Amino acid sequence: MANYRCTAACRHCLYACSPERTGGYITREITEEVCELLKAGGCRSVHIGGGEPFLDFDGLLMLIKTVTRSGIRVEYIETNAFWAADRKQITASLMELMKAGADTLCISIDPFHAEYVPVELPLTLAAACNKAGFGYFLWQERFYPMLSKLDHAKTHSRAQMEKLISSRYVIETARNYGLQYGGRALNIEEEYVSRMPVETIIDSKQCHCLLSGGHFHVDMFGRYIPPGCTGFVVPLSEAVNGIPEGKYPVYETLLSGGTAALLKYAQGRGFTADTQGYTSRCALCFHIQHWLCENAPSPELDPEHYIEAMKYW
Repeated sequence: MANYRCTAACRHCLYACSPERTGGYITREITEEVCELLKAGGCRSVHIGGGEPFLDFDGLLMLIKTVTRSGIRVEYIETNAFWAADRKQITASLMELMKAGADTLCISIDPFHAEYVPVELPLTLAAACNKAGFGYFLWQERFYPMLSKLDHAKTHSRAQMEKLISSRYVIETARNYGLQYGGRALNIEEEYVSRMPVETIIDSKQCHCLLSGGHFHVDMFGRYIPPGCTGFVVPLSEAVNGIPEGKYPVYETLLSGGTAALLKYAQGRGFTADTQGYTSRCALCFHIQHWLCENAPSPELDPEHYIEAMKYW
């Protein structure tokens, strides 16, 4: 994750990125450190995302060159295509990316992005990639029939898309994505899914995703973010070399005893569960973490994430 700032604040964003997020971009020093740790952990390829990595094109070129020089392959770069508005620069930018060591773009195209980026921009970028011989794929192309009902030259509000596409396009898009409800996407779940009593959703199973070496993310600060379990951040160095026992009590509690143990831990510090219940186990976990972050802070909890994820743009 090259950054947290983005030109969009999509409803489904797992990392709650937006134009209001903390600025800055991953540095060369952090990139080099991350690459060495990834190689030590057995990682040989990555994709680059954000935020929106194209907000700092020079920074993106540095990132690609540094990763490639380390011996790690860049599979693709994610972008919402906002920068394709300057059509004269597209081909030149693609050539620079290719020289740096990149050869494929993942171009976002769906109703959530269409609230912030006109549909014509990802299509323009895809056409330019095709002409320049630069690899790309549209994520996700399956949404194009829905988007064909929109004016491609402009962005559209939720109210406009409910009228033009469907009154339920939000939940339909989320389901077609196969969306994991985390980060800002929890707001979609809480709008459309009925709440259940706490006692029916907690369990004592270990949350194994906290240790996953699969599709995890590393942010601009060099922190490991478990796949799907946003809000938790620990230094990648510790994720690779071993997390010190007792340093991250919330993380350890959830890892060892699941949501049942986390709820008991939080209740011991004054947390009271919502009597109306929660939409899912992950929603309960998120709200417990948010409460702990404000009332019983722990170093593995990212305060900005919980604040930004609660904003439903």
